[in-house]
Amino acid sequence: MFNKSPEERLSIWAEFRKTLNHCDHPFDDVSVFWQDSPRILFNHRVDPFNKKSWPTPWEIIVENRYDDFTLALMMGYTLKFTEKFKNSKIEIKTMVDYSKTKLYNLVFVDDEYILNYDKNNAVKAADIDQELYVENNINV
Repeated sequence: MFNKSPEERLSIWAEFRKTLNHCDHPFDDVSVFWQDSPRILFNHRVDPFNKKSWPTPWEIIVENRYDDFTLALMMGYTLKFTEKFKNSKIEIKTMVDYSKTKLYNLVFVDDEYILNYDKNNAVKAADIDQELYVENNINV
């Protein structure tokens, strides 16, 4: 998807969201869908702590450059913009390990599943390292 034109990427994203309403493993599918997105280390124009700085999901797809936060944001939007998950509690929690060596932007779905912790699939919230503390919490 990521080597296509902006219009094609937007169309592919819309079609993918429709498939999530009926698939068996929607969280894993979202992880796989976004795993090959073009990555940048840090998007200086997007401040995770300032919602006014966030581009819309359509702008993010057109720009086609994803740091860890915008990737988490897109995973959350991908789920939220479906019929199946539109009423789910979807949050992005910026979490740091206690040694402050690693920062995670994790997508929590109904406080049960987490995306963007393992690149290839979702994990159960109960299974992640409890040595993390929340630095920022955002409702999608």
